[in-house]
Amino acid sequence: MRGRQLGESLRKCSRNSLYDEGKQVHGAVFRIGYESDLMINNDLIEMYRKCRRVEKAHKVFDIMPERNVVSWSGLMCGYLQSGNAKASLLLYKEMGLSDVRPNDYILSTNVKACALLSALHSGKQIHAVCSKTGFRRYPVVGNSIVDMYFKCGRIEEAEQVFEEMPIRSLITWNAMIAGYASLLESTSCNKSLHFVKKMQGSGETPDEYTFSSSLKACSILGAIREGRQVHAFLMRQGVYLISTHKILSGALVDFYAQCGCLFEARAIFTQMERKSLISWTALMVGYARKGCLKDAITLFKHLMRSNIPLDSFVLSSITSAFADLSMVELGKQIHSHIIKNPSNSNTSVENSILNMYLKCGLTEEARKVFRKMRAKNVVSYTVMITGYGENGFGKEAVRLFEEMEVENIEPNSVTYLALLSACSHSGLVDESRDFFSRLCNDRRVKPSVEHYACMADVLGRVGRLEEAKELIEKMPLRANVVIWQTLLNGCRLHKNVVMGRQVGDVLLKLDGENLVNYVLISNMLSDNGFWRESERLREVVKGKGLKKEVGCSW
Repeated sequence: MRGRQLGESLRKCSRNSLYDEGKQVHGAVFRIGYESDLMINNDLIEMYRKCRRVEKAHKVFDIMPERNVVSWSGLMCGYLQSGNAKASLLLYKEMGLSDVRPNDYILSTNVKACALLSALHSGKQIHAVCSKTGFRRYPVVGNSIVDMYFKCGRIEEAEQVFEEMPIRSLITWNAMIAGYASLLESTSCNKSLHFVKKMQGSGETPDEYTFSSSLKACSILGAIREGRQVHAFLMRQGVYLISTHKILSGALVDFYAQCGCLFEARAIFTQMERKSLISWTALMVGYARKGCLKDAITLFKHLMRSNIPLDSFVLSSITSAFADLSMVELGKQIHSHIIKNPSNSNTSVENSILNMYLKCGLTEEARKVFRKMRAKNVVSYTVMITGYGENGFGKEAVRLFEEMEVENIEPNSVTYLALLSACSHSGLVDESRDFFSRLCNDRRVKPSVEHYACMADVLGRVGRLEEAKELIEKMPLRANVVIWQTLLNGCRLHKNVVMGRQVGDVLLKLDGENLVNYVLISNMLSDNGFWRESERLREVVKGKGLKKEVGCSW
């Protein structure tokens, strides 16, 4: 067996994921004396990567006397596919010390790694390399950069990269459409649907990924009519057999379930000959959100009894639903399944497990999971900080934030908000002031009204009402109703009626049709014995015909 035959055998093992046969060929490589051959070693790395044995691929890589761009890219891709994005980035840094220069595939792979880790700083550095080398103009690189910025919450940067791309493929448009939809906000979801029309105007034909993102945007907007139009369009195009289109069927079931149309969701689900994991999850989560817990549990048990392998997306989605409903026992069943089947887990799943335990008040279980995580990202730390704060462990939240900085994981705006909230609930005033000052001096994150409201809450809770009022009046952003309501709560807590009246006047000028404002002011007055003023406010409410909105379960 010579070099050509060895290469062909290894490529055959790669195509068919034949791990045992591949090991035998690897043994032949040593026996015949081809262990120093560059092409053979690259084929070995590829074979082990395709067989999901990235640690074996790395051993081959380590003893290679010579490496080229294929050697580096194969191993990086292996780590990324196995869910270890951090290892891919470490290899990229190591490659920078070698004589081999990255190509478009390596740059694209590591931009994706940055997206998975929310590593904005590293992503920007690779973006700069792409700009200097000209690879930024390659569609595969540009598409990855757009996706990375969306996943890191940098929408303006994503839009700028999109506008500067000389060639826009269907994948490029889909990255923008999916990116806007993933933000889960009405404004961004409207942009997502606008980009669908814009894409069609450019001559591109939407595919199943386009429609899937469109349906997601419709579900967030509660746009049932528009979502049904998408469904009808698909039917007109001949997509009658929904069961043959797993992505579309899952998107349709999710759309109808999110909008509370469980009859339609169940009808599509039932018609599917081969039910996808996405469809199982969408319907299960839909039942849970609607409050149909028995149906959700029954469906979950059917799924567990089926022969369908549970992937990370499904486990993460189901766990998140159980966390929202504090269904800890079912959440523990999923955790047990993950322990027994670690290949089904990734950082996203582990983050969902953390969130589930913390929302159920089981902080010690969450801490154990967190410490055992191999790859933590900004979401992992933010979830833990949020959970510690909600459960009254403010000092633990502070310690975790400091640990996060040591690990070079950049906090985002949500992390800062969680930290300030944790300090507020635990009365850590000095720590709050320190972290708020850091936020204001952090060039990567801009403080929002929510951050100022959190700081005002910290000061209000300890009676520093003048300081809180000054903070609101001097902040560079326009104060909204919520931040003044926060200060009013502080006035009520510390019986400062004089300031409470002033804040109340501001609230009624900002939104005189908001019943909540009248209730807060009235409660503040009645708590301090000003019954007549409180009653007069209630009469004003009756005169205006203001009523509390009726709640619903979804």
